[in-house]
Amino acid sequence: MGRSRYLRAVHPGPSGGLDPEAPEALLECLTGVSEQIGRPAVLIAMDDLSAIAVSRVAPMLTDRFRIPHQPDDLPARVADKAELSRLCARWDVPHPETVIPASGSEAADAAWRLGLPVIAKWSRPWLLPSGTGLRSTTLLHAAAEARRLYERSDEAGSRLLLQRFLPAGPDTDWFFHGAFARGGRPLITGSGRKEMSWPVRTGLTAVGRWLPDPAVEEAGLRLAERLGYQGILDLDFRRDEQGVFRLVDFNPRPGAQFRLFTDAGGLDVVQAMYLDLTGQRVPEPSGGPGRVFVAENYALLAAVRGRSLPRRPPAPPPGAAAAAAPARRGRERGQVEAAWFAGDDPMPFLAMLAAFLGRGAFKGLRVLRGVPEQGRRTARAVVRAPHQRGRELPPPAAAGAPRVSARSCPPPPPPQAPGETNQPLTQWHGATVDS
Repeated sequence: MGRSRYLRAVHPGPSGGLDPEAPEALLECLTGVSEQIGRPAVLIAMDDLSAIAVSRVAPMLTDRFRIPHQPDDLPARVADKAELSRLCARWDVPHPETVIPASGSEAADAAWRLGLPVIAKWSRPWLLPSGTGLRSTTLLHAAAEARRLYERSDEAGSRLLLQRFLPAGPDTDWFFHGAFARGGRPLITGSGRKEMSWPVRTGLTAVGRWLPDPAVEEAGLRLAERLGYQGILDLDFRRDEQGVFRLVDFNPRPGAQFRLFTDAGGLDVVQAMYLDLTGQRVPEPSGGPGRVFVAENYALLAAVRGRSLPRRPPAPPPGAAAAAAPARRGRERGQVEAAWFAGDDPMPFLAMLAAFLGRGAFKGLRVLRGVPEQGRRTARAVVRAPHQRGRELPPPAAAGAPRVSARSCPPPPPPQAPGETNQPLTQWHGATVDS
């Protein structure tokens, strides 16, 4: 973890690791953390595994933590790929065509019907055992591969899904982030486009841009309302060949690029959730679209191994629709949110070195010149917002080592509700505690 002037304490997680199927150890751990803090804290899960585990112990922690209310094991339901497919079908949310085979032969037949290559997913990836070589998502090129993978279902611990493959392109990958009060009432939301990713075309966001899109936003708001969702969510969409946005993933926690969606006053989804859970007024979001998020090391690596960084769009031709003008102006004036993910994974640095040696340092330097000036400032292995004050987030913890960290990062000045005091903010697995 990088140093931060806002860091107050680090609380280790359960000694045996985090197991959402046996959350008693987490309950004991969080009870101890609460006693050390000495007053109620806001608890925000920062990964799927933590979100599932925290929701299962939340009823026993109501006097110790302020936790978003997620009834009926909701985080596990939306993170379950099979359940998500059923929810999308029920509420008419576009989703890739999905088959849940009941045998190896059905898996092979489904692969042929969907068309090769085909995407294979385990419905509950958090149950995958380590050291088996099984991955949460796999691209299969033959029907026999689907049969063999299905035969490992007992080992995987959950069902196998096969989905139609949606080809990636320069304008296909989009995401939606939001913070919601009880009943799915939106506090702050936003849609954006993934312009670069690592690994190329399949991985996390290396460069993203806040771009409003009615179809993406309507789908995200509809899901939150139907679920009665309270908390923070991150949805991933892919545009198909007909231009339809299809939901491919539902993450019941903040996305890695959540700081992209920060309004002109510095409000983001984590801060909005903090204010709502502590009884304070959440201000109306103002401004924001057009901002750019750059994960510096991943962006450079993706550019060297893939394509150049996206350039500023050319001037529109005469006669372009006037309705598009605000969005164009926002894209051109957008601020850059820089993040340097250093402590979580040394592999990008090794891969960058290999990429430079393989493709030449000249291309790397040429690509680096395409990164905006703000995007080249490094922040000592912590996520930093160069245009916002008082917001540093530590890098995520290593796998299997969830933790709670403490920070003193006070919320913005909106008035408090009568009888309320500022609550500490706790994020689980790279989360923060403000006091």
